Amino acid sequence: MFKHLRSSTLFISGMLIGLTLAIGHSVFALKDEQQQAQSIPYEELQTFTDVMSRIKQDYVEPVKDKKLLEDSIRGMLAGLDPHSAYLNPEEFKELRIGTTGQFGGLGIEVTMEGGLVKVVAPIDDTPASRAGIKAGDLIIRIDDKPVKGLTLNDAVKLMRGKPGTDIKLTIVREGEPETIEMTITREIIRTKSVKSRSLEPGFGYVRISSFQSRTATDLLKAISELQDKETLKGLVLDLRNNPGGVLNGAVGVSDAFLDDGLIVYTKGRVADSNMKYTATPGDALNGKPLVVLVNGGSASASEIVAGALQDHKRAIIMGRKTFGKGSVQTIQELRNGGAVKLTTARYFTPSGRSIQAQGIEPDIKLRAIKLAKINKDGPKLLKEKDLERHLANPNGGSEEKASKAEEAKKKAEEIDRAETELSQKDYQLYEALTLLKGLSIAEQMKQ
Repeated sequence: MFKHLRSSTLFISGMLIGLTLAIGHSVFALKDEQQQAQSIPYEELQTFTDVMSRIKQDYVEPVKDKKLLEDSIRGMLAGLDPHSAYLNPEEFKELRIGTTGQFGGLGIEVTMEGGLVKVVAPIDDTPASRAGIKAGDLIIRIDDKPVKGLTLNDAVKLMRGKPGTDIKLTIVREGEPETIEMTITREIIRTKSVKSRSLEPGFGYVRISSFQSRTATDLLKAISELQDKETLKGLVLDLRNNPGGVLNGAVGVSDAFLDDGLIVYTKGRVADSNMKYTATPGDALNGKPLVVLVNGGSASASEIVAGALQDHKRAIIMGRKTFGKGSVQTIQELRNGGAVKLTTARYFTPSGRSIQAQGIEPDIKLRAIKLAKINKDGPKLLKEKDLERHLANPNGGSEEKASKAEEAKKKAEEIDRAETELSQKDYQLYEALTLLKGLSIAEQMKQ
């Protein structure tokens, strides 16, 4: 939503600014104007004009007024928080191109930290994801150009470019003694937010890589397709490395699993910033167990979903502590064709928890570990049936029973192979599936 900012013109000189009162003004009008005058920071504005005057007079090279004023606005917004920013007309156009879901770039969500570009999360199936960029990586050079001193918009502009062109990033990663250099080829970034598959009979998996306006609709469609194939006993919802996105997308996803109650609310200084979002009747899983996977790259809208489902005890949150971005940014268009991206509110979970700089603590914490492959040629453990003169099973004997037993054995071996492969490829997802099975068994025992 774009809003036009109302601006007032201030005439500032080096002399004291006085108030001229017209004949017939009431005492109340006089009071109002005096209060308004007191709210204007005359001394600070005088300091600003002094500094600007000295730059224009004494700086080593001439500087245009437009640049000085634009840089001042950038500094004013950048000093507020890492997410507020000024966008000139060209940058605003770039932003709108970036939100259409298709642009030339690397596929990473970034923020600024200590003057460096910090990766919030790589987007699935993008050059950044395939190159091995991870959440938490600090980008210190872009094509050998130091990032220190650049604005976030400048850094993003450098990383975007014509599809097919290469870019070199120098990265500092926690736990790595030396910097990492990687060359990545830019591509057209097409973001598909929802993917799904069956982990094994009765247990589904849905991955949301970002929140867009159609994400909730696509999620319901994915669950419906899984249920058409088989009866779902439970679902894993994967929000790892999901940097967020559209608020309504997060509300819709939360609503898909909740029958009623508060999902999220926002609080700001102006009335428009105070909003409440509640669930509508209907649970896409009909109360079946739900496990949500999160990590340090799960931010903003992802944290809204995790927080809502956790507060309502509708899902078990599993993984690592989330990013902790609990603020709302509003894009407000300016008369010059540019815009300001301004933080206008904070998110709160249904129980009143602020996500900001805290994140969502998972119910079950998981380390990011990799399992080693077990040697298949190792010693085989003896079982009762391998012993000589073991007693026969009184229930066995018929060919039909033997055939069914063999079929069940093959099916169990297939599932075991799939689980082993999953545990080696994605240990956290394997643990989520194991937990989901336990929840399903517990539910059956209650019934």
